[in-house]
Amino acid sequence: MITLLIGKKGSGKTKKLIELANEAVKNSNGNVVVIEKGLKLTYDISHKARLVDSDAYSIEGLDALVGFISGICAANYDVTDIFVDSTLKITGKGVGEVETLTAKLKALSETANANICLLISAAAEELPESVMEYVSK
Repeated sequence: MITLLIGKKGSGKTKKLIELANEAVKNSNGNVVVIEKGLKLTYDISHKARLVDSDAYSIEGLDALVGFISGICAANYDVTDIFVDSTLKITGKGVGEVETLTAKLKALSETANANICLLISAAAEELPESVMEYVSK
């Protein structure tokens, strides 16, 4: 399953992501992974989640992010939830790539049987209609 947490900067998206990640840690029978750009969530995310700094692995661009998440799923069959903070900063292209990113990760989430949650810094009206079904209410 794919979920998009959307909103402009300062709208509480990261706080919601932290809550969802920590809740997933409590309820998951597998591993929870949080991908962030820079080390800013270290003290907010449970130590039981795997916190990954995208900068440490030089993840830049849509294909690099999809490949990295694919690698996580391939290496760890028991990953149940993946959360990505600052998605558009990692991909570097803005909302123009959200549709392609969502389609690729939806297919991956179904194959790997993992929930993937992407934090997108954009208003609903900026996003393509095709991804609106994945937006968290």
